[in-house]
Amino acid sequence: MKRHFKITFLIIISLFTSQIFAQSNDEAKLDSQMRKLDALLFEDGFNLCRIEKFEPFIAEDLEFYHDIAGHQNRAEFLKAVKDNICSNQDKKPIRKLVPGSMKIFPLKNNGVLYGAIQNGVHEFYIKEPEKTLYKTGIAKFTHLWLLKDGQWKLKRVLSFDHHPASD
Repeated sequence: MKRHFKITFLIIISLFTSQIFAQSNDEAKLDSQMRKLDALLFEDGFNLCRIEKFEPFIAEDLEFYHDIAGHQNRAEFLKAVKDNICSNQDKKPIRKLVPGSMKIFPLKNNGVLYGAIQNGVHEFYIKEPEKTLYKTGIAKFTHLWLLKDGQWKLKRVLSFDHHPASD
């Protein structure tokens, strides 16, 4: 009887442990994917103005909500990046993710990943020729990403709690 209990217990522990490791690997993969998308959107797109790098993963029906600049659709969002963020290289806005602030929450339907919520805090700076980069503000963001046919699309953006830099 004791031997049967031990075997059953070991099987249950083994199944539970393998499920935890599978979840852990899935979460690490999702975190890596979201970090790459964040870098494409902000490092390549916002900071380096390579809009063509992130344009393919912006959903056709994007909704962007900003607590100061209002609501934008996809076309308005892309135009704003081009005209506002990327138009003046003599006073170029730069975005930096606050280390440790990004959190990823998977969205599943019956165990199948269909999207993710990305939440974090970012700081904004201005880059001017022959000047040290200086911080201008800080804000929070929430992105809704949807996965369809193996492709991630940025569907909704909340950009909020904008504050001027305090240091």
